[in-house]
Amino acid sequence: MLMKNFAYGVVLASCWLTSWVVSSLAVNDIVSSESVNTKTISVKKTEFGVLRDDSNGKVTFIPTTNVPHKEGNRYGWRIQLKDSQSEVTWREVLRLPKLPETWSTASGENFSISADGMEAVTKRTQVAKKGVIENFWTIASGDPTGKHTITVYINDRRISFFEFEVVPTKK
Repeated sequence: MLMKNFAYGVVLASCWLTSWVVSSLAVNDIVSSESVNTKTISVKKTEFGVLRDDSNGKVTFIPTTNVPHKEGNRYGWRIQLKDSQSEVTWREVLRLPKLPETWSTASGENFSISADGMEAVTKRTQVAKKGVIENFWTIASGDPTGKHTITVYINDRRISFFEFEVVPTKK
């Protein structure tokens, strides 16, 4: 009987030890895979500006912090990431100086407006083509002039901040 109890004890102890080792290995695998997925993203270059279309349909990016308030003008940012050609999920916070007449987006992206109506948050996942992520807005007639800001985050880490002014156009 003593031998039988000893055998049960050995079996139970080995089951406990085996389950502890297996669960430890599983936790280590999870930590390792999370480490790979949260690779630190480094920024090589940031730019803010407007897009201009020429008569041949070619689009040119013009760096500036003054955006003419003309319906249809496009403004936004480009961020060159170091060593990144993969899919990146970013979040952008656009803050206006006063309420616009309306908010809208062209696509079904993740988009929300703050309670005061002066801030829009856009979330998007995009492939960093040649390491570049970007986003552009189009001026609408009811958009306010004045100082605006855009803050861009990746993995809840602020990677860029842009201050610019939408200026009235001369008539």
